[in-house]
Amino acid sequence: MNNCIVIIPTYNEIENIESIIRAVLSQHKPFHVLIIDDNSPDHTADKVVMLQSEYGGRLFLEKRAKKSGLGTAYVHGFKWALQNNYDFIFEMDADFSHNPYDLEKLYDACHFGDADLSIGSRYVTGVNVVNWPLSRVLMSYFASVYVRMITGMKIHDATAGFVCYKRAVLEAINLDKIRFVGYAFQIEMKYRTYCKKFAISEVPIIFTDRTKGQSKMSNSIIIEAVFGVIMLRLKKLVNSL
Repeated sequence: MNNCIVIIPTYNEIENIESIIRAVLSQHKPFHVLIIDDNSPDHTADKVVMLQSEYGGRLFLEKRAKKSGLGTAYVHGFKWALQNNYDFIFEMDADFSHNPYDLEKLYDACHFGDADLSIGSRYVTGVNVVNWPLSRVLMSYFASVYVRMITGMKIHDATAGFVCYKRAVLEAINLDKIRFVGYAFQIEMKYRTYCKKFAISEVPIIFTDRTKGQSKMSNSIIIEAVFGVIMLRLKKLVNSL
């Protein structure tokens, strides 16, 4: 069985889903793909089902009843991946903001390098973001500065959603305790990994904003991230993380 699974959460990604699946499954390394679809009204899941006959045992679909947030989608996917004995579990967006060709870089950092968690980082070698307005770049960049100040993690891109976990990391984290859903979810997973003393490595990538479909960013996600970081740090200080 292949040991690498790429988890891609979707909600109304009909414009991107076939292209991203084909791109990931055409890489030199034979990745598997797990789509977590939140009952997309645009029938994203139906397109995945059509492609499953073409890709056999490499493409999987978990369809949830309703839109329940990015964090819960990934937790669902993590549990599925662990139950199905994958050793390297990836997070990736459906909109090509994460380049499928960078998957092997993340894998190499964990498999051949010392990383237990490798992060596709927009900021470890400067600011490598394409097609974002300056306001969005500044918000994202300084969010990571804020996270470093509060948590002490030496991570340049704490909100990154393009990552690879070794199986042992997800087994060590109590996934049922994960509470956040947006940016804060990404921070929470990295912080829990950091607190468990796992090795974290940042791999430089170029992030390109989506050209099809609509962003899921909202003010509530930003607010959750701002206050979620403080909550995580406080829980760590009182040994309740």
